[in-house]
Amino acid sequence: VQLQASGGGLVQAGGSLKLSCAASVRTFREYGMGWFRQTPGKEREFVAAINWSGGSTNYADSVKERFTISKGNAKNTVYLQMNSLKPEDTAVYYCATDRSGFHSDAPGQYEYWGQGTLVTVSS
Repeated sequence: VQLQASGGGLVQAGGSLKLSCAASVRTFREYGMGWFRQTPGKEREFVAAINWSGGSTNYADSVKERFTISKGNAKNTVYLQMNSLKPEDTAVYYCATDRSGFHSDAPGQYEYWGQGTLVTVSS
């Protein structure tokens, strides 16, 4: 399984970005997907996850009401729409697959990880 994340960049506080993660796996519709983020010197942090069907989601408290995760099974892609961005959202964002199909917030539940895409929010 290969994951290719894209969509990161530099944005001002209050702005928006949409991240995409394309997965090279035939059974993508069976996977739960997650987004995590990491800053230098800190552990990887859960951001959002979605179950295999796209019908159930899970968010970190810090991003609720601002971020939306969605899953396009026809395109083997998971998205993260990020609105009302804050400087503390600055991080490298990673997507990952959960073969169990659920939407866990635990990094250890995920088997494959993308290479990350950098999001920088200026104040």
